[in-house]
Amino acid sequence: MSRRPRAERKPPKIIYTIYSPEYFGYKEIGTTWAYSPEQVIGRTIWVSLYTLTGDFSQQHLLIRFKIVRVKDTIAETVFYGHEYGREFVRSLVRRGTSRIDMITNLVTKDGFHLRVQSTAFTYNRIGRHSWKAKTIRKIMKEILEKAASELALSQLSQEMVLGKTASDIYQQAKKITALRHVGIIKSKVLHIPDWVYSGEKPPVEEVQADQAKPEAEAEASAS
Repeated sequence: MSRRPRAERKPPKIIYTIYSPEYFGYKEIGTTWAYSPEQVIGRTIWVSLYTLTGDFSQQHLLIRFKIVRVKDTIAETVFYGHEYGREFVRSLVRRGTSRIDMITNLVTKDGFHLRVQSTAFTYNRIGRHSWKAKTIRKIMKEILEKAASELALSQLSQEMVLGKTASDIYQQAKKITALRHVGIIKSKVLHIPDWVYSGEKPPVEEVQADQAKPEAEAEASAS
């Protein structure tokens, strides 16, 4: 009776240490196991802003990073989105007040595509379709689009997460109605440019071509 051939043993998995991008301090934020670097690319991890800054007041804000490169056993990431914790958002909702949301699609100066949700909480109730609400949404959209057109993802992500973008919106929107809180409560990266995976900055022409892709695709589908 012939013996059953032994199955080949898989090589042991390797532990890869995940680091935040340089624009978020290049800090160790976790580990992941894989047989090869190729298996690590594309994985994502959530961490609180408190983990990166040490500021306990920022624990409600969660940041998502995506692994785009592996060097030896170091997994390098890019900003891939963020969101307020659900409990924190619930704490902002009060009776007799209004919540104004605006979802905006953006393209950064270096070719990243994002979807961003900005939210304002008022002191007094206003109609969802009132001129005040429409004006505040317009302010949100204009400020976000201007910031994205002028900033790379590294800068824009910091300004959204650390509150500068929300502060810019607040300074304009408070002229319309009294506001209790303004925040960029959620963002998600929809497209990462190809040059990111190599770790090299692209020529300006490549970024412009990458920014034009969605518009060209939309025109083609419409025709």
